[in-house]
Amino acid sequence: MTLGLSASAFTTLHVVISLVGILSGLVVFYGMLASQRLGGWTALFLATTLLTSVTGFMFPFSGLLPSHVVGTISLVLLAVALLALYAFRLSGAWRWVYVATAVAALYLNVFVGVVQAFQKLAILQPLAPTQSEPPFAVTQIAVLVLFLALGFLAVRRFHPAAGAAA
Repeated sequence: MTLGLSASAFTTLHVVISLVGILSGLVVFYGMLASQRLGGWTALFLATTLLTSVTGFMFPFSGLLPSHVVGTISLVLLAVALLALYAFRLSGAWRWVYVATAVAALYLNVFVGVVQAFQKLAILQPLAPTQSEPPFAVTQIAVLVLFLALGFLAVRRFHPAAGAAA
């Protein structure tokens, strides 16, 4: 049991939090591309993405796993994004630091989502049973290229008024 929940219920909670983080993150990402600061969506994205990483560490494990490395990187990115947004209010270089770290945290969530989709979805499992097959690699490379390209655009386009409330 974790947090008083069965393993199945806790896993469901973790997945729901992750999906809310991804969906709200995509809304925030769109806002960045349109140079719009979406305060409520941003808070939801940052909170659920933070919770995704934190709850990920609550699953039973017996050694360092790739998920722990991704979760740790995500937590560091989120800490910097939170500082850039709420402490430094996107002033100066903190604007692009925020965009880069928030987009990177969203990417990591999507990266893990792709991994999980290929592991759990019956339609994808046969395409990459060991996740070393071309369909898996092509999907992950396509997601990375998309995030890099759109992330670059977001850094260039996101110019809300510095110091304004998030």
